[in-house]
Amino acid sequence: MKVHLPNSAFLGNINAFLKVIDTSDPEVLEITSNEKWISVHPVVLCMVASLGLEVRSKNSNSSIKCERFTATSKHYFERMGLFSFLQLDSEIEIVEHESAGRFIPLTQIKNSTDLSKFIEDMIPLLHLDQKNTQPIKYIISELVRNVLEHSGSKNGAIVSAQYYSKSNTIRIGIVDAGVGISQTIRKSHVAKTDLDAIQLALTPGITGTTSKEGGTDYNAGAGLFFTKSIAKINRDFFIIYSGNTLYKLLREKDKNEVLLFSDPLEDKHTKDDGLPYWSGTVVGIDIDLTKTEEFTTLLDTIRGIYTKSVRERKKAKYKKPKFI
Repeated sequence: MKVHLPNSAFLGNINAFLKVIDTSDPEVLEITSNEKWISVHPVVLCMVASLGLEVRSKNSNSSIKCERFTATSKHYFERMGLFSFLQLDSEIEIVEHESAGRFIPLTQIKNSTDLSKFIEDMIPLLHLDQKNTQPIKYIISELVRNVLEHSGSKNGAIVSAQYYSKSNTIRIGIVDAGVGISQTIRKSHVAKTDLDAIQLALTPGITGTTSKEGGTDYNAGAGLFFTKSIAKINRDFFIIYSGNTLYKLLREKDKNEVLLFSDPLEDKHTKDDGLPYWSGTVVGIDIDLTKTEEFTTLLDTIRGIYTKSVRERKKAKYKKPKFI
């Protein structure tokens, strides 16, 4: 496998980074980087770390090769824990600074205990107001729980985040190398393509655990829809990448009224179904904290759309003619 860390790779322009990933050799990971400057979204680091864990778990002959970083931004990757995560010697001297309010380094979460500890530990690192930590805790809890319950990933979820004080924005990445969305959704629904599966996974009330509208008491098919809706209401980016397909929610203009749709393909978005195959699921989200509504109000709005959507699909289903 080969990964190149470019000059820039954030959610808005992440397609270029994804297109050059080479997954042909699962026992070797080669990491190269831009020589002068590297600036990437935390989800990119999570993907590299996830690939590294997969390679490490293969056999004794597997290896990770990383060329020496020469970019002036190389210290960022040391501080985010990439080199230690991959068990590599970085040869970078770090001057320690207070990390609070800046980032959450790469973290592996393999069970509910790990998740609870991570949620508890990350709040002091961010130094944010309580109203701003609520949506972040919700998003990470829901997405990591999805990984633990549905992905089948032996390495669990890889999580990272960074807070940007200048724009008052937090960027979050959550990645796994499990079975992927298509395999999960197809247990209970028909999905011919990865895009079909992603569309169903983002639809409120649909889950791979049952064909029942609204899911079950434990899996209601709400987490991804709520996460995407939080991004949309706050006019931010959201991506989900699984199999060979990327779905990207685009930012709404401030002058436009934000409308929530049950069908993610009705949202302003782009899709790319010609990408290198990713066996698990990649989720990235940006949250502009200056635009975050009161969280209870935000959830009530999203929950209303969820309930309406499930009710309308149930009604339409029962109206279909039954032939005896």
